[in-house]
Amino acid sequence: MKILSKRRTAMLVLLALVSGGAYVAYQLETGAPGDKSQAKVGGKPATPVLVAKATTRTVPVIIDTIGTLQARASVAIRSRVDGQIMETAFLEGAFVQKGDPLFRIDPRPFEAKLRETQANLARDQAAFDKAKSDFDRYQSLSGKGFSSQQKYEEARAAMNGLSATIRADQAAVDLAKLNLEFSTIRAPISGRTGSVLVNAGNLIQANAQQALVIINETDPILASFNVPERHLLEIKQRLGRGSLPVRARIPDTAGAAVRGEVVFVNNAVDTQTGTVQLKAQFQNPDGLLTPGQFVRVTIEMDSIPDAIVIPERSLQTGQKGSYVFLVGGDMTVAPVPVEPGPTVDGFTVIPGGINEGDIVVTDGQLRLFKGAKVSFKDKQAPAGEPKAKPKPAEKDGADKTSALTPEKLADSGSGEAPNTAKKATP
Repeated sequence: MKILSKRRTAMLVLLALVSGGAYVAYQLETGAPGDKSQAKVGGKPATPVLVAKATTRTVPVIIDTIGTLQARASVAIRSRVDGQIMETAFLEGAFVQKGDPLFRIDPRPFEAKLRETQANLARDQAAFDKAKSDFDRYQSLSGKGFSSQQKYEEARAAMNGLSATIRADQAAVDLAKLNLEFSTIRAPISGRTGSVLVNAGNLIQANAQQALVIINETDPILASFNVPERHLLEIKQRLGRGSLPVRARIPDTAGAAVRGEVVFVNNAVDTQTGTVQLKAQFQNPDGLLTPGQFVRVTIEMDSIPDAIVIPERSLQTGQKGSYVFLVGGDMTVAPVPVEPGPTVDGFTVIPGGINEGDIVVTDGQLRLFKGAKVSFKDKQAPAGEPKAKPKPAEKDGADKTSALTPEKLADSGSGEAPNTAKKATP
């Protein structure tokens, strides 16, 4: 009997649990009064956000990158003869013209060597003159039969040997003159000198490892920079039609940008970075640009007419790529995937997925999800975003953040992008 009583009690408890679960399910399904969870979901307030309209404009495609200035030509000056430096004929950091004297090496050993070679040449020239006279005489006597053929051949051999000796003496004289000329070291290019690395009084050797000074040609000057390989085809097409303008500006300075043009495109893409090296040439008559200096380089590409643009801060990044929250007419949002184009002055080109006049969320995206209710913040909107219209007085308890609607925003004409752009990122 006790066992039957325990089984009956367990069955009653199980029946009560099943009945209670069915009642709860019925309340949730029908939304009957007293369901607190349903009241919490239905009564959730709208999320206040900042929004802006998608607009159209002509967008200049501009590539911004960082480059390094390079000298158009750089020469390390070394001596071509041994000797002692007697004089430095320039000031450190001065601009020198091609052919200007830089260093003077003691010329006296080279002058003495030149005199010696000239004396040897004069001696051998006299011997050659005698040998030639003998050859002419033996040639005449041999033709008349008064001299042997052997004497004639010996005279001819002596004359030819002295002729070769004279040519060697002349080469020695030319070399001595060249070494004497090399005793004055001159600038091979026009440019700005660096620090003097070997001072006057030092003994130097020909073609020593230590350079005497380095000259950099800085007018014109080059800027070397890299751009993503996706721009390579368009850059080559622009260069094929003519020049490709480039601007360079020293960072953190208020000076005007220097204008130049691309003069070099490397013949291979760096597979590790996915970029290609370019060089642009700039005029630098005042010497403001210095080799080794970093500059911000801007390449002016073609423009995109009638492009759809939205504020850059409206873009979000997810696992499947970029997307924006689009506000519908019922004040709910939906994530829309997009493929961003170039960015100009804080506005990004959207090739597809967004139409002109569409309203996108620019602030408050972290609390949004598909189908979430939103309201527009009633405050001064940031630049490029629509401003909220003044709203009429509301009754107590009304939602004070939803004075704007998508229809009112579309009619307001605000939130448009500016008509000019200064720079862009690839």
